[in-house]
Amino acid sequence: MTERETTRLVAWSTELSRVHRRIREALRVTQEAVRAGRPAEQAGRDLLLYCHGFCAALDGHHRGEDRALFPAIEEAHPDLAPVLRALEQDHSMMAHLLGELRAAVDRSAPAEELDRHLEGVAAIMESHFRYEERQLLTVLEALELPATVSDVLGPL
Repeated sequence: MTERETTRLVAWSTELSRVHRRIREALRVTQEAVRAGRPAEQAGRDLLLYCHGFCAALDGHHRGEDRALFPAIEEAHPDLAPVLRALEQDHSMMAHLLGELRAAVDRSAPAEELDRHLEGVAAIMESHFRYEERQLLTVLEALELPATVSDVLGPL
């Protein structure tokens, strides 16, 4: 195996960690925008930008995993099927929470309500990311998956 091939094999675990860091950072920036207390009109524009951007990033990441990454892992490691089903269930729960956050942003909900939505997403997201990393990073170091990072892990 060449060094380039080895690097590509290990890259899936590295890429997953990078995507999780970027989504965590997007959440932090979004929470700061909510808590900044700027005039309502400016805050509304910022929240639309940050919340919709964050929601799109997290949702796109999970769709990519469900569509491309998890089937590849299950094919190579059928014993991980229960782990993958639990992660998919988390994705569904987060999609619901993100839908509620989007609706709150669209109706210009007060900052306190938006912050509660973000806190709920943050709690589930962090638990999910940590579980996913514990269960899958080692597997991803050896996963051969001929696809682009954005197709597998979302457009971040």
